[in-house]
Amino acid sequence: MPLPVPALPRRPIHRRNIEIQGFQRADGLLELDASITDVKGIDYQLGSGLRPAGEPVHLMRIRVTLDEEFNIVDAVACSDGVPYPGQCDTIGPVYRKLVGLNLVRGFRRTVGEMFADVRGCTHLTEMLLSLPTAAIQTAASFRSDSEDTAGRPFQIDRCHALESSAEAVRLYYPKWYRGARSEV
Repeated sequence: MPLPVPALPRRPIHRRNIEIQGFQRADGLLELDASITDVKGIDYQLGSGLRPAGEPVHLMRIRVTLDEEFNIVDAVACSDGVPYPGQCDTIGPVYRKLVGLNLVRGFRRTVGEMFADVRGCTHLTEMLLSLPTAAIQTAASFRSDSEDTAGRPFQIDRCHALESSAEAVRLYYPKWYRGARSEV
């Protein structure tokens, strides 16, 4: 169901796009290329000067390379569009600290601690928070989500629709269905 039609006329002021693409490398490793772009629909006065409507205020990218266990084996970040040239665009190298982290085990919490406040870029760090689910979706492209495995499928009990007592689990993952929860 789409959003309802706006109640009043409105004009576009700000657009943020976050895009993540997943790739399989020739050596079998996975890579995620992520970008964040902020564009104003109006001229925008910054301390560093006027940013004309339509010109990105932020255009930042991160690439992480992952092994089969979702460990980050390489990371690179760059900032091509920034509000304060020569300042914002110098933080990229600090994101090499991502190497060694695991995207599906405590990643969001660790990233929040590692790059909080002035230790990182707010926009690059925010973009990182979308990488775990994008990595899972990229890896899932190579196997059926209902494939019978020795262990429980990763997605069970990770969202409301796939709670082990939910109808979707009963229908699509009956082996892992735990029965309807009683409401108390």
